Amino acid sequence: MKRQNVRTLSLVVCTFTYLLVGAAVFDALESETERKRWNHLLELKAALVRKYSISEDDYRMMEVAIIENKPHKAGPQWKFAGAFYFSTVVLAMIGYGHSTPVTIGGKAFCMAYAMVGIPLGLIMFQSIGERLNKFASVVIRRAKQYLKCKKEEATEMNLMFATGMLSSVIITTGAAVFSKYEGWSYFDSFYYCFVTLTTIGFGDYVALQNNMRKEATSNDGIQRIIFTLKN
Repeated sequence: MKRQNVRTLSLVVCTFTYLLVGAAVFDALESETERKRWNHLLELKAALVRKYSISEDDYRMMEVAIIENKPHKAGPQWKFAGAFYFSTVVLAMIGYGHSTPVTIGGKAFCMAYAMVGIPLGLIMFQSIGERLNKFASVVIRRAKQYLKCKKEEATEMNLMFATGMLSSVIITTGAAVFSKYEGWSYFDSFYYCFVTLTTIGFGDYVALQNNMRKEATSNDGIQRIIFTLKN
């Protein structure tokens, strides 16, 4: 029991220390840029107010209108195509935040839908993972037999290496696809794929959100949904 308590306490301390290190690094990397962007926005606001003689209240109304309009650039978010995309994001536990239900009925259904859908999705992903592990084990065993290795069975390290390689292929290939179809840089596309695959889902980059992109071809949309499900 004492050993378990020490282990738990050590994990808590290590995790908290890791959080402190992360906070310090992000502070050093991002805070100065944030300050410059904020000052630039304040200067832009002052210039607009002077140029068009806008009152503070009118400016706030414009801000609200622009912010509320942003999710609708790609077209209706809650028609079937957009709703299917949202449902996929819920099941995959990514949570981009690009669209959220606003009605009481929508919020209630979202909670009930997630309570059933997330466990169902986890079971499905686990089953797919088991099939992939089985396939990888067969491939590794055949490769070892061909190379005449002493130990032919696939080890846990072999499977971890295969998983890492598969994840790398998915991310690099997905980055190339999103870079082409979304107009992002390859690095930004790679970042988006990593954030999606790890189910972090910040929402700063979301596929199918360019102007009227919901009107894109079905194949274009299917590619994005398939990648989302691959996490």
